[in-house]
Amino acid sequence: MAAMKPPRAWQRMLSGRRLDLLDPAPLDVEVEDIAHGLAFVARWNGQTQGEYPYSVAEHSLLVEALYGQMVADAPARWRLAALLHDAPEYVIGDMISPVKAAVGPGYAKLDDRLTAAIHLRFGLPAILPKRVKTAIKRADRMSAWLEAIQIAGFSRDEADVLFRPPKGADPRAVLLNPRPPAAVKAAYLERHAHLMAAL
Repeated sequence: MAAMKPPRAWQRMLSGRRLDLLDPAPLDVEVEDIAHGLAFVARWNGQTQGEYPYSVAEHSLLVEALYGQMVADAPARWRLAALLHDAPEYVIGDMISPVKAAVGPGYAKLDDRLTAAIHLRFGLPAILPKRVKTAIKRADRMSAWLEAIQIAGFSRDEADVLFRPPKGADPRAVLLNPRPPAAVKAAYLERHAHLMAAL
């Protein structure tokens, strides 16, 4: 009996790269692929208000900006890490937290492998220092809180419980206005190029 061929575990990108999801190589990671993919991946499973879905690229730009406000002296490398914090979602999509919990540890392992490859591709450590990761997570939660209240239909009380914003946080501190994918992709690429140049 012939051996069964293993299922394909790579994805072809618009750049022509073939990214192996089980063993991703940093050289197969291209920022243009990341920006394009994230600009077309909707946060909140698309359950947001507005003419356009609120994309992971838009969210990533907000997290990087919030991180910069929260950590005023953050070097460019950690701001780049904040911009790239959800970069694996350009191939695995954005799963809401309840789905991640249902999928189990396999999702986290896949995310970790992709994150390491992406970080190495852009000169970051495969695993971020704990203090940096914690600060980026704080900015990520703040972004989720703003998104929940402004565009995802959550009440302020519900968002406060689920996303634990910093004390005294203003839900209108940043006004969210989802943009067309092409505009968000361009903004993501521009910010990435600026941070890379600053390294």
